[in-house]
Amino acid sequence: MLLTFDPKEMVKTPYLFFTGKGGVGKTSTACATAISLAEEGKRVLIVSTDPASNLQDVFEQDLTNEISEVQGVNGLFACNLDPEEAAKDYRESVIGPYKGKLPDSVLATMEEQLSGACTVEIAAFDQFSTLLTKKDITEQFDVIVFDTAPTGHTLRLLSLPSAWNSFLEESTHGASCLGPLSGLDAKKSLYEQTVKALSDPDQTQLFLVTRPDESPIVEAARASAELKDIGLKNQHLIVNGLLGNPVLDDEVSHAFYEKQQKALGLVTDNFKGTDISYLPYVSFSLTGMESLKAWIRGETLKLDEAGAMPPTLLSDLSGFGDVSQDVIQENLRVIFTMGKGGVGKTTLAAELAVKLAEKGVAVHLTTTDPAAHLEQALHSRKVARNLSLSRVDPKREVELYKKTVLDKAGEGLEGEQLAYLEEDLNSPCTEEIAVFQKFAKIVGQADEEVVIIDTAPTGHTLLLLDAAQSYHKELLRSTGEVSPEVQNLLPRLRNKEETAVLIVTLPEATPVLEAERLHADLERASISPRWWIINQSFALTKTDDKVLGGRGKHEIRWIDRVASKHEKCAIIPWRP
Repeated sequence: MLLTFDPKEMVKTPYLFFTGKGGVGKTSTACATAISLAEEGKRVLIVSTDPASNLQDVFEQDLTNEISEVQGVNGLFACNLDPEEAAKDYRESVIGPYKGKLPDSVLATMEEQLSGACTVEIAAFDQFSTLLTKKDITEQFDVIVFDTAPTGHTLRLLSLPSAWNSFLEESTHGASCLGPLSGLDAKKSLYEQTVKALSDPDQTQLFLVTRPDESPIVEAARASAELKDIGLKNQHLIVNGLLGNPVLDDEVSHAFYEKQQKALGLVTDNFKGTDISYLPYVSFSLTGMESLKAWIRGETLKLDEAGAMPPTLLSDLSGFGDVSQDVIQENLRVIFTMGKGGVGKTTLAAELAVKLAEKGVAVHLTTTDPAAHLEQALHSRKVARNLSLSRVDPKREVELYKKTVLDKAGEGLEGEQLAYLEEDLNSPCTEEIAVFQKFAKIVGQADEEVVIIDTAPTGHTLLLLDAAQSYHKELLRSTGEVSPEVQNLLPRLRNKEETAVLIVTLPEATPVLEAERLHADLERASISPRWWIINQSFALTKTDDKVLGGRGKHEIRWIDRVASKHEKCAIIPWRP
């Protein structure tokens, strides 16, 4: 039996770190925890290092990087650190000395290597390390809550001694995330202290936040194992958003409940020996003191009826059929579904492939998703003969890519330097590049079919691949290589006449904000997304479940935000 999360009983250390996939409720959970502890009489500081932070939205007050008192709760303080700004300053400090001394193409690649998520995360780590080691700050508070913790990959990078030597300035292996640590040698002692504090079970608790859904649970399990490997063993899993008793004669309510209960089996399988608790799925928006206090206490709030969606606005939005029709009419040849994990990319890629095939279009669907998921997505449909499938195994592609890089860039390296290079190749960026190269080969062989690709690289990765082409021409020591298929596909991706990117999101705060960042990232790489698809909307269902129906009302502001910004916007109801 799962226990309800109670901060007063379950928080046992002065430093708390909350981590999890985007959209699982990290910030809401961290804020509610901070409020609960402050109401107990503790002096609490909550710090956000999330580049897409909505801490100010949750507390409904402006926040800066200066510590300020949170209105409405005695003893609660907050600050909103901006790792994006810190990363920008950091990039300039690393690249500045080389301006005017190295060719522009080399500087462009250096800048792109320092533009990825790794650099932003390390900049965030730098900020909270500085805060954590300032005794004049830490001694003022009984508890410090950090919203967003570093990944195991970043912590392993920081802990490798070779990260601090001249290897970084002397070696480049091309298309990976190598480079983010190249100016941090002065911080070695500071980071060692921070990593030590993180791995001390008497000082730090790590709260892994997930939802009762397959994708975020798998991600939480991976993060848990990674962090345990480097000593962060004091972990607690919070399953957020668990629906209570369903309305049994309501199809949507019953299906939603059954789906969650099935996912809870994954929790049992993956988190043996870990403390586990849950928080309820609620109808009201988790912003403002009243909502957060009610949520953490397990109370209910009266629904705000002011946010009802005008029926005309819903009826004006496109459906998924309009997306498939657009692809056919415009004779688009390469389709990418993009978005964060758990938003339904694979299901929609499969559905689009079936819709096109049923209309006589020859289609090839390729995905990195496990076979069972794709077969489930296609289960109830009679698949047309003109639809072909392929599945890319990310593990196999990453191993092939890593072997190629290590054979070339690793020649002559040993000990710590080789360990650094191997750890650098464990970054998420490496998987994106390895898988994308495989996708590019599939696209190159399929000129006679519409190719639908589930899971696509970010704009940062595309720019990194692009820059690597010129970089290795300039520097003989570089072994960065980009296959001919990738070189051909990059211009094709930028061709609006041939390629469409479909951004998939959910009608919730974090998925929409992160999708907006993805959109901007792609535009930086000269790729303009064609459609935004709002998936799994309760506002479009006819559920009688008060909780799910209430959730639909609170989707409105996010549906309106997307629809008002993007001309081609489709919406799909929540479906079992």
